[in-house]
Amino acid sequence: MLRLASYDIVFQEVPGQVSLALNLSNCPNRCGGCHSPHLRDDIGVLLNEELLAELFGKYNDAVTCVCFMGGDAAPHKVASLATFLRTETAGKIKTAWYSGKQSLPDIRLAGHFDFIKLGPYIKQLGGLNAETTNQRFYRVENGNLIDCTHLFRKRKTETVLSVG
Repeated sequence: MLRLASYDIVFQEVPGQVSLALNLSNCPNRCGGCHSPHLRDDIGVLLNEELLAELFGKYNDAVTCVCFMGGDAAPHKVASLATFLRTETAGKIKTAWYSGKQSLPDIRLAGHFDFIKLGPYIKQLGGLNAETTNQRFYRVENGNLIDCTHLFRKRKTETVLSVG
């Protein structure tokens, strides 16, 4: 059973996408330094197909992606809801899953998403924007996970000014 604790429209979780981020509760991971420790509790409303359709109907013109933030206690249910959303939108909407697990519990789950973030947050290693992070962000292509973690890192570029 999945519970929706909160949601928001976000711009950084999935590069190139405007995402409806669904914050799922009952997280079993207990990462030290977690930015949302309240999501460890079993709080919020039941997230089912009806609620997902209602939320997407409300924001479908504003978003290009729905990102499930958590759900590690019920990974197959997250995948089922992602598939429902893809079917309902005829593939128009992208789907993403932010999991705190080091790996997928079932590799077949990858096919339900366009993007997947894996890895627990380890404060000393930093988040996706840190060179030292243990977390990985993948684009899913034909069931393969393509590492796109580099998209979260700011490029250091030189600015050359031409004089005279």
